[in-house]
Amino acid sequence: MKLIYSLMLVLCGLTLINAQKTYTVEGTVQDFHDKTALENAVVKIGGFTTKTDHAGKFTLNKIPAGKYILIAKHPDCNDYTENIGINQDLNIAITLEHHVDDIETVTLHGNHKNKGSVVLKTLDKTEIERNSTENLGNLLSKISGVAVLKTGNNITKPVIHGMYGSRISIMNNGVKMAEQEWGAEHAPNVDVNDFEHIDVIKGASALKYGNDGVAGVVLLEPAIPPKKDTVMGNLKLSGISNGRGGEIAANVLKSWENEWFVKAGGSYKKTGDLYIPHHTLQNTGAEVNSFNFSFGNHGFMQGFDVSYSGINQEFGIYKGAHLGNNYDAYMAINFGQPYFLDDFSYDITNPKQDVEHHIVKLSAYKRFADFGKLTFQYSFQLNRRKEYDIRRGELNDVPSMDLRLITHTASLTHLIERAGWSLESGISAGYQDNYPNPATKARRLIPDYYRYDAGAFSVFKYRFSPKLNAEAGVRYDFSRYDSYKYYDGSEWEEKYASVFPQFYVQKNDSRILARPVFDYHNFSANIGLNYQPSRDFDIKFNFSRMSRTPNPAELFADGLHHSAAIIEKGDLRIKKEEIYNANLSLTGRFDVLKGLQVEANPYMMFSDSFINQMPVGFQSTNRGSFAIWEYQQVKARIYGIDADAQLKILDNLKWTTSFSTLKGEDLTKNEPLILMMPTNLRNSIELNLNKPSNFYIRLENENVFKQNSFPIRDQSVQFIQDDELVTRVIDYSSTPAAFSIFHASVGADLFRNLNLNFRINNIFNKEYREYLNRLRYYMPEAGRNFVVTLKYNF
Repeated sequence: MKLIYSLMLVLCGLTLINAQKTYTVEGTVQDFHDKTALENAVVKIGGFTTKTDHAGKFTLNKIPAGKYILIAKHPDCNDYTENIGINQDLNIAITLEHHVDDIETVTLHGNHKNKGSVVLKTLDKTEIERNSTENLGNLLSKISGVAVLKTGNNITKPVIHGMYGSRISIMNNGVKMAEQEWGAEHAPNVDVNDFEHIDVIKGASALKYGNDGVAGVVLLEPAIPPKKDTVMGNLKLSGISNGRGGEIAANVLKSWENEWFVKAGGSYKKTGDLYIPHHTLQNTGAEVNSFNFSFGNHGFMQGFDVSYSGINQEFGIYKGAHLGNNYDAYMAINFGQPYFLDDFSYDITNPKQDVEHHIVKLSAYKRFADFGKLTFQYSFQLNRRKEYDIRRGELNDVPSMDLRLITHTASLTHLIERAGWSLESGISAGYQDNYPNPATKARRLIPDYYRYDAGAFSVFKYRFSPKLNAEAGVRYDFSRYDSYKYYDGSEWEEKYASVFPQFYVQKNDSRILARPVFDYHNFSANIGLNYQPSRDFDIKFNFSRMSRTPNPAELFADGLHHSAAIIEKGDLRIKKEEIYNANLSLTGRFDVLKGLQVEANPYMMFSDSFINQMPVGFQSTNRGSFAIWEYQQVKARIYGIDADAQLKILDNLKWTTSFSTLKGEDLTKNEPLILMMPTNLRNSIELNLNKPSNFYIRLENENVFKQNSFPIRDQSVQFIQDDELVTRVIDYSSTPAAFSIFHASVGADLFRNLNLNFRINNIFNKEYREYLNRLRYYMPEAGRNFVVTLKYNF
């Protein structure tokens, strides 16, 4: 009987096992944004695995009832994970975050994958960390087509294809910097230690960033927080020989798997007077400190973040650029007569510039399955700029210029993506309040003004085929200035009384109080094409028409600009600037050694209303003798070419080169444009041994040719010499000689988390002057500089 019962139990068990039902799970995997099917996506349910076909479909058969973890994976997508229960046949639709390629403009970018009409080349994290003690302008000048406009050796700003100032938009973590950026002597208020990569958009095709960037856009991008439970950060210590200074910087990030994060960072840098070959320049030290903090939640479907960044920069202005009389100016500019050399000090005295900048940003986004993605952003900026002149008595401690600029901006954008196209649209609004403090007891260079802005844009991208993509964009912007400004009575009568009688308010003694109110309507558009006839060749073309509102300096500037050591004059009669810009990019990859890539980017800019600043005279005042620079509107043309090549000689040895040349023409006066970038050529060779210590060594050579295309703007001055009044001509036009300098750097991991980087700038301590340094008349560029940086990662 026991044997019979045992056999019956076994048979019943087999019957139960055979009776257990299995089910089929099938479905599709598609892109969340544009709903295209994703082929070869891996779908796993428990121990069962399959892949999607060309239509994005998958099927899993004979899965027993129960609870499982479903996982879907696809290259370049975030993994999809979900707990599911199977007690019947299922049909599942899975969406993954898989971005289509962007098509925007001719850009410089590094290692980003992109098949749109952009040439992408970036200053990546490695390049930034190797040069973390440099300012933004010097860092960007390593890119072909990007130069740097200087006021001395501390104050620098980027120049793209011969244009600078308001024509370049700097986007700091998505916020357009508003920092009185219109002049040559206003350095961007950013700390490069805050960013993981920096992109430069060359040309005027990035309409979503505004209509001011007719030369290009600089995108400063921080690191994306990882979606895992971790604490990470770094501490950097740098020693700088030229200026006998140093820098300390730290960043820390805490993130969670639930996609929350909080991070903070800051830096402090101090240098003394800078060294030039054989001498020290008095009052050329700098002190910079910054802090940033942010927190938020970056989920796939929705998210937000709140951030703050602040920076304070104090720069000494070389005293030799502020000359007491016409004789000193004549001797300094024509004969290189040195003033204020040697006597090293860390003190920063007058003349100097003290600037602080604060940004608060709030942004949030929400994705909708069929509607697309909505993003809202609000930002507040406070810029406070103080410039101190050499003044007598109690006034020496009072700034000669004290500007406070408050900016509010808000934007709402919508992005929808489909299989062969995408559409991004947005609206924005802004308000600016500029207040020049009258306590300076000096003529205010920029007056009180309110500025109101509103804009709307739309960019449509279409993929004709895997080889051909296109985009078209339009933008409208409205701007209004409402200002109050005093004019000398004679100047008002001569220039503006008959043109703008409606602006007259009242007369106070010999001064006229005016209230200029201007409205500007700007329409901009661009088209872009990307054609890839073969795997190893790309053709990209962009054409744009941009319209830009004149900046406050171009309209209102009136007086001595202390940090630039010039007298500036604006003009109310200046109209909006309209620029046509064409960019062509050709990229080829060749089977030479371990691989050769060559890129060429010819371009042309044309404008009938180009706003140009020119020297028009020399004026002796009770505060010194200074050149007068006046804003004018002319017909202009700029054309040139950038070229880059990279040859991989061995797997760990590469050679890179870049070449840039351009020519600017003032077609109204039939003469060259002033301050155009000289032709330059850069070469470097780098050896990388990734194992075991990430050792690298790099040698660079920078060649800048003499600028032979420049307008003649020599200035006549009078002074007493040998008891006789004489007239002399100051050579304000001649350009510096060509030069070639060398740099070298080496680095390695000393231990697992400790890295050492050592760099030498200007190895042979060559004395040279740069054409794009507004103080080149009075001082050469900095001499040899040793920089050593220790970085500890945790």
